[in-house]
Amino acid sequence: MTTISVRISDKLKKALEIIAKETERSKSFHVQKAIEFYIKEQADFQIALDRLKDSSDEIISISEMREKLEL
Repeated sequence: MTTISVRISDKLKKALEIIAKETERSKSFHVQKAIEFYIKEQADFQIALDRLKDSSDEIISISEMREKLEL
């Protein structure tokens, strides 16, 4: 593990302290989970953007999607 230092607002610090106390987990635990979630979401977002810009990527209608998913 590596230690890093970040600056956060007083409001965010207070919210983090409350969550840590209520969950009986450390502030570091919650910060790490938040960063992991953000990175995963950013990766998913970038993949979606790349696919949207890829003219060779097949586009199907919602009715076709429902049919494929048997909905």
